Amino acid sequence: MVRGDVVMAEDVFHSMLTLERRRAERSRQPFVLALLDATQENGSSGRILYEAIDILAGSTRETDLIGWYLKGGILGIIFTEITEDGKTPVTEILRTKVVTALRKHLGREGAGRIAISVHLFPQNWDQEPANTVADSKLYSDLHRQVPVKRASLALKRAIDILGSTAFLLLTAPIFATIALAIKLTSRGPVLFRQERLGQFGARFKCLKFRTMYMNCDAKIHQDYIQQFIVGKEDNARPNPSEPPVYKITNDPRVTAVGRFLRKTSLDEFPQFWNVLIGEMSLVGPRPPVPYEYEIYDIWHRRRVLEAKPGITGLWQVSGRSRIRFDDMVRLDLRYCKSWSLWLDLKILVATPKAVFTGEGAY
Repeated sequence: MVRGDVVMAEDVFHSMLTLERRRAERSRQPFVLALLDATQENGSSGRILYEAIDILAGSTRETDLIGWYLKGGILGIIFTEITEDGKTPVTEILRTKVVTALRKHLGREGAGRIAISVHLFPQNWDQEPANTVADSKLYSDLHRQVPVKRASLALKRAIDILGSTAFLLLTAPIFATIALAIKLTSRGPVLFRQERLGQFGARFKCLKFRTMYMNCDAKIHQDYIQQFIVGKEDNARPNPSEPPVYKITNDPRVTAVGRFLRKTSLDEFPQFWNVLIGEMSLVGPRPPVPYEYEIYDIWHRRRVLEAKPGITGLWQVSGRSRIRFDDMVRLDLRYCKSWSLWLDLKILVATPKAVFTGEGAY
């Protein structure tokens, strides 16, 4: 790239943004994406931003990347190899640097015609709004689907609607039987609604048949999640020669009916309603609870971002609770990378066997 004369084309810039995000996941070295948006200037955005290109080229480093986030409308800068040692957030420092350079050459009025936003990766999760965990501007590659993939995703959604509708209608008698069993054996509602994170951190109420006694302490599960993510197995195995189990195998909070429902995965049947209304899919990564997401490593978070959560997935048909958390995430990411309708079909066909045999289920 000849600085001041040529900026990266839109497709190239988005590819570099994806590569930089992958690099940061491995190195844990943050970067900042700055976006200069002139799309509100009624057709003159291209001219305004072309005036800014040489200014930005002269006020950024050789290692920083300049390109079109949106051709003729939004200019992007990727500030690489940054540090966050000072009290002032690096995003504010870089935003001030860009604004100062523009005002110096374009004047306050000219610079004011460009809206500037800055986006840090990895994000500072403690300072993010409670209703989101992902800055979509940093994940443009997941929104920029080719037409063929858009058509496949539309067909996937159609399959979700038809499949979940048929399942809910055909299993209505089973639902009624389970509901009666829960009501007759323990106090409380039939359904349990738990907040989960969907794609890009959209929060929703995931439905399950209630398998626990009322007013149970969640700390047992929180402690288990921490152990699971770091790879600690259940040390209370009756037979040490058996494969390790990454699951709470003797949870005192679970009712007798609940143990059966969990063993057979019948407790998850109400999630077909989540599929029907579009919060989940038939196939995809399992949706995490918020306190689980908070202790994810950076690369773990991609399983929440890159696909809509599902009822079943590669993890469920590959051993379930016999698989370490890191391997589970790798399976989810493999699914996201190689997703196709054919892969969904193979997983759906393999799921009944995994459910009926109960391998790895507790």
